[in-house]
Amino acid sequence: MKNRFQDIASIDFYQNKKLVKWLIFLISLLLGLGSIGYTHRLVEELREREDRQIRVLSAALDYAATTSENLTFINQEIIQQNYSFPIIMVDGEGNPIDFRNISFKNSQNQADSTRILNQELQEMQEDYPPIFLEEAAIRIYYRNSALLTNLKYYPYIQLGVILLFGLLVYVVFSQSKLSEQNRVWAGLTKETAHQLGTPIASLMAWMDYLKNSPVWDENQEIIQEMDKDVTKLRVVTERFSSIGSKPVIQPENVYEIIEEGVSYLRPRISTKVDWEIQSDSKELIALLNKPLFDWVIENVCKNAVDAMKGKGMIRISLFQDNDKFVGIDISDTGIGIEKMKFKKVFTPGFSSRKRGWGLGLTLSKRIVEGYHGGKIFVKQSELGKGTTFRILLPVPLVEGTPFKSKGMWDGV
Repeated sequence: MKNRFQDIASIDFYQNKKLVKWLIFLISLLLGLGSIGYTHRLVEELREREDRQIRVLSAALDYAATTSENLTFINQEIIQQNYSFPIIMVDGEGNPIDFRNISFKNSQNQADSTRILNQELQEMQEDYPPIFLEEAAIRIYYRNSALLTNLKYYPYIQLGVILLFGLLVYVVFSQSKLSEQNRVWAGLTKETAHQLGTPIASLMAWMDYLKNSPVWDENQEIIQEMDKDVTKLRVVTERFSSIGSKPVIQPENVYEIIEEGVSYLRPRISTKVDWEIQSDSKELIALLNKPLFDWVIENVCKNAVDAMKGKGMIRISLFQDNDKFVGIDISDTGIGIEKMKFKKVFTPGFSSRKRGWGLGLTLSKRIVEGYHGGKIFVKQSELGKGTTFRILLPVPLVEGTPFKSKGMWDGV
């Protein structure tokens, strides 16, 4: 038993959100079912009690109808003390002759009262068989008391409340966990950017020195590539340092940004990876933040390279998706993704590699959907043949119209 509690305590709740969700639902369901079972037993006991009471009442009425003795006790203590369950007594022809505990609400006239009484009688006939008073040629119809009727529905209301409470607990827990992770992540990235600032400034100074040194002529191509890497490192640092601020979203040429990103990645990954860019037009304009969108393209493409194990084809297709979005399909010839994991690939920590934090696609989704108002998802995938990710970016309604986005890591 102790080991079982230790196993539950060792669950990584964030990585097993679905398991936690089902666990909370199961506990709530068990509590609700237990409540329903207990209340059902009470209802049955109360129904049996009322059944005995109605039979005692019927026996008293039958006795009163066939004797001339003093019936004060029977009348006061049995007949007149029925304050709970409704009854209607009818004669041999089925006409009501007396009733108890029938609510006529706000009936205005005799016709309304008669109609309500007949409706009650019909419902009673459907609920329970009548009790016959043979000596008086009277039938007694009855139904459950208001208390018993309310108790029948109470457990279902209680179950709904418990499930709602379970859902509320899960939502509060998730939001609290997410808020805590956001604060940790923001602090970590800002501190990282701060620590990288000095060495990057030093590297940029060394690059300027190399460009003006005698080795420039002989190593021009190498120094230029090094300069690109230092510039890239500076951009990444700026991304981290800008966490908490609102990114500037403006109209940009998507084709040019994709082409520039591929040009940077091509010499820095395996030479066995082929690249292909297809586009309906080289003038596709979308609302985006260039440094952040570069990050998205880099993350998705690097994941594609990992899925292909450094060998295969990456095809990037650009197109106009109606008047609202510019679409980008990034396809690879890698190992593919199981359909049940199409959404899970965007959760923090999900990774098919032994190394890495599994944050690339998570950040990409947050950047595209949280900051750009777009969409990113797995369009299609086939095991052993490859995967296609689709990105949709909004187009400007009017050229130059500013786009309001969320601040980076809003709520931190």
